Amino acid sequence: MPQRTEVKPAEPAVERANAEVLSRFPFDDTRDLEDARRGFLGTAADRVVKDVDGGVVWDLDAYGFLDGQCPATANPSLWRQSRLCSEHGLFEVTDGIYQVRGFDLSNMTVVEGERGVLVIDPLLCAETAAAALALYRAHRGDRPVTAVLYTHSHADHFGGVRGIISDDDVAAGVPVLAPHGFLEHAVSENVYAGTAMSRRAAYMYGAALPKGERGQIGAGLGQTTSTGAVTLIPPTAYITRTGQTETVDGIRMVFQLTPGTEAPAELNIHFPDHAALCMAENATHNLHNLLTLRGAQVRDPRVWSRYLTEAIDLFTGASDVAFASHHWPTWGRERVVEYLSGQRDLYAYLHDQTLRMLNQGLTGPEIAERMELPPALERAWHTHGYYGSVSHNTKAIYQRYLGWFDGNPAHLWEHPPVEAAERYVEFMGGADEVLRRARQSYADGDHRWVAQVVGHVVFADPDHAEARALQADALEQLGYGSENGTWRNFYLMGAYELRNGPVGTPTVTASPDVIAALTLEQLFDSLAIRVDGPRSWDADITVRWNITGGDTVTMRLRNGVLTHVTGTGPAAADPDVEIGLTETDLRALLIGTVGPADLAARDTVEITGDAARLTELAGRLAAPDPDFTIVTP
Repeated sequence: MPQRTEVKPAEPAVERANAEVLSRFPFDDTRDLEDARRGFLGTAADRVVKDVDGGVVWDLDAYGFLDGQCPATANPSLWRQSRLCSEHGLFEVTDGIYQVRGFDLSNMTVVEGERGVLVIDPLLCAETAAAALALYRAHRGDRPVTAVLYTHSHADHFGGVRGIISDDDVAAGVPVLAPHGFLEHAVSENVYAGTAMSRRAAYMYGAALPKGERGQIGAGLGQTTSTGAVTLIPPTAYITRTGQTETVDGIRMVFQLTPGTEAPAELNIHFPDHAALCMAENATHNLHNLLTLRGAQVRDPRVWSRYLTEAIDLFTGASDVAFASHHWPTWGRERVVEYLSGQRDLYAYLHDQTLRMLNQGLTGPEIAERMELPPALERAWHTHGYYGSVSHNTKAIYQRYLGWFDGNPAHLWEHPPVEAAERYVEFMGGADEVLRRARQSYADGDHRWVAQVVGHVVFADPDHAEARALQADALEQLGYGSENGTWRNFYLMGAYELRNGPVGTPTVTASPDVIAALTLEQLFDSLAIRVDGPRSWDADITVRWNITGGDTVTMRLRNGVLTHVTGTGPAAADPDVEIGLTETDLRALLIGTVGPADLAARDTVEITGDAARLTELAGRLAAPDPDFTIVTP
């Protein structure tokens, strides 16, 4: 375990670069701060949200230090954004529409109806959602939740639902609305690659970093993620087309479906009786991610920009305010059009200019270095790369169209990181010579190069204390200079782990509710992902499931691949073991809450054939590792 090392101050080069930011942008423009505070009604008296065991899930005072002057260890633009995101409490958007902001990474919106309230996007965890609803009720009365609406399929917009309603509420008639495709994408994203995404999300949101001027100051889209219980209640009704209208508890809504934008299933909402437009996460006060650093499928900026144009055409003529599930609203019809048009132009420009340079033969990293926003877009605060960045979004567009390979055959079959690092270090004269030269580069302020070259020493010899220390110092300085909140967190988390050792994954989005929402098809797919292929090359195991009152499914492990087929046709091989059981029992086995031996002991299960083959199949599955290393091999 590395010895704990104190963080360092900003180097002169970083301090100078951060000071230059102050002269480049209009820091005297206070409109965003005025908007972020407009309609404030109050905040919670209890400043700490805890779980049932007394653990801290959210601390409203954690970012109080942002009220002070920006230090040399933070980019002033990111400091400004984080200061705005740290405004917390209940805010009136317009008559009958309220938002609780600053209680999680996302906002919870409450729309008052005839009998109760519609809750839009109930945050990431049940504890913060309950606290947000309690704050609303403290100011507006104890109104019941009469409907819930998820704007899209990311966990910070549905995970807190059990903090505001229960299964009994849904059974009693409380509807849960969502865009078409919501459930499939919500559960698959958090399960199929969920372990790796959650591990990287710990870096993205700076999970282990102390809050402070040399640590975590925000993530650009919001401050950070809460650490409570991620829950899910499946939707009871879906929005399937643009122009669809629904009235819930007297609240009239007109919907625009926007699949393939910020999420694969997403929608915008117009409230005609309030002259208000909810843009979900399609227009926020920053450049968003086209490929989030935690990992996801690459989003489509061309489609994204077109849906923004459509929203302008459909709704802005009757919208006095636009609000979203992050950040603060924009008031006034002219300002709404200007804001949405700027967001539209931002994504379109990145898309079109990346394609222009791509077709001139430039690679992703080359395009990222050359890409500059038009001055009018760069001057607008809401286009800054606090969450997504011009650099990594440009590379994502390249990836979307051409993939990982840049066309250079020298890059077609490179050595993997450790093997390449060992060769690089040897070629460069050994670790001591690399570090000698790297220290000079560090003194010259070229921290970007230090991180790149010393990374080879760390991967060639992960126990090299001097290399780890210098790599940590370089990453730290890169974090201090970053305008992007998630870049800062990645850099500082890398430095933290090099100095202090791994910290694991604090928030797991593949929660019991999410797992329970998987279809049987998705559960079978999630098992196939876990097969240890090389250990299963010679295995040939066939299990047939006869589901009581349902389908017959035959599952076969062969050639290291676990396939399944419904029915008993030619694709279904003869089974080694046949099991009759209820869907509940099958789900319990596939999820892992019961094992093969427990299953055989149940009266509701009938087994014929060789039951040991099921146990053998289970033994071929590998568990994911939620604590895998990132900055070391």
